[in-house]
Amino acid sequence: MRFVPSRGRRLLLAAVATVMTLSACSTTGTQDDGANAAASAAAGGQFPVTVTTAFGDITIPQQPKRVVTLGWSDAEVALALGVQPVGDADWMAFGGDGQGAWNQGRYTTPPQKVGTLEVDMEKVAALKPDLILDTRSSGDKTRYDQLAGLGVPVVDIPVGAQAYRTTWEQQLDLVSKALGKTAEAAKLKADLDAQFASVAAANPNFKGKTVSAGVKTSRGWGAYVSGDGRVDFLQKLGFQDAPAIEQLKGDSFSVQLSQEQVGKLDADLTTIFMIGVTADEVKSDKLLQAVPSVKAGHVVYLDDKSISTAFSSNSVLGLKYALDKVPPLIATALNG
Repeated sequence: MRFVPSRGRRLLLAAVATVMTLSACSTTGTQDDGANAAASAAAGGQFPVTVTTAFGDITIPQQPKRVVTLGWSDAEVALALGVQPVGDADWMAFGGDGQGAWNQGRYTTPPQKVGTLEVDMEKVAALKPDLILDTRSSGDKTRYDQLAGLGVPVVDIPVGAQAYRTTWEQQLDLVSKALGKTAEAAKLKADLDAQFASVAAANPNFKGKTVSAGVKTSRGWGAYVSGDGRVDFLQKLGFQDAPAIEQLKGDSFSVQLSQEQVGKLDADLTTIFMIGVTADEVKSDKLLQAVPSVKAGHVVYLDDKSISTAFSSNSVLGLKYALDKVPPLIATALNG
């Protein structure tokens, strides 16, 4: 069973960007205009660029001006690099401009929503894109062929990646190369790596502890496994995925748990994501409350949407936000 965010029946499980606003009449504004123009010229000088993907080498002839982002968190990464997509896929059903609570107001003009699992090709074509980003997606050949049929460079999942398992590092690398923003990406990556290291060092009691990343949906229970961004996040802090869950791992980033298997969520720390259900429903679930770690209070309920979606975004700035919010919750639960 896949837990896929989108509106309606599939809600699968965004990144923060900074849009520079310039003063039109001050001396500082003139300097900023000059700096931005120089940066733009430098980026343009990188083209043409070739990006290697699962579907071969893709050449982008010149700096893109009309970008459509279709993959999970592709828009967030583009925004983090200073590029505003004209079309986007709202995987986490935020509505509005498709950004999380921590990233509102970053667009000058909100993007056109073009669908997630099922892309509206007519809407995409009408936007007249010069680049399509689909770097964290199903990696389905039919989907790729339909997009490529629009006559636009399509940057899909990386070589060797599985459906929806493109790491934040791979995504940042692919998107930045395609946009001519590799210098900006290098700084974002260095900053996030340093933050992960700092948080892990400040919480030595996380190291070696087991963790389960459970998820309750309207269809039942499940858990995320290694290779999924949520579990990778916890592993970077020193945790190990609960062996009982990891043994169930297949080809997907998540596993379904039967009623009899909910007990496998037991670990030194149990985290619970929620999709299409309320916190009260989850906390009153007798099967969950019987899990030893939950019964002992070693549980984090990710019922704050801004935190859970940042955690789930697995994008460079979404993770940065999550690193500010999640570790204190974990520390409290481990001590509880």
